[in-house]
Amino acid sequence: MKFRDFLENWGLSSLKLNLGFLEGEFQPKDPDRAAAWDLYVELLTRITTQYLPPDAGDEVGALNSVYAIFPLTREILKSHGSGCGEFAKLAIPVLNQILRPFTAKWHRISTVEGISSGQRCLEFREELTALQTQLRRYTRALSDMAAVEDLTCLESDNS
Repeated sequence: MKFRDFLENWGLSSLKLNLGFLEGEFQPKDPDRAAAWDLYVELLTRITTQYLPPDAGDEVGALNSVYAIFPLTREILKSHGSGCGEFAKLAIPVLNQILRPFTAKWHRISTVEGISSGQRCLEFREELTALQTQLRRYTRALSDMAAVEDLTCLESDNS
């Protein structure tokens, strides 16, 4: 399977990648599967993929949980070493193209204006919901890479 096909299969074809990577064969190895599993567990158990009821939770806490994916991904990449290249080809663009715009915007707003009340709170939660949709696709792709059953939709979101 080509890397392009893998991305399209999981709704991640909007990632901007070098054409050479897209046309290359997608062949995850054991270190890729292990790295994908590690991040899959982290994403699946955080606000990154889990429904946040309108009257529950804390926006700053949610933002911090989303931001925590950066150091977690870096640590996973380092701990699994250079053998997890297929995982890296997916994880790095997701950090830079999906997570970074969200965290950069909301970190600045949270430090200057705050995000826990009024219109900013509503805007944050709407954008978090959109981000969660993208990250659920990513989580499903990671389950496929890890060769495990996808549990992304195990629970009802009550929405």
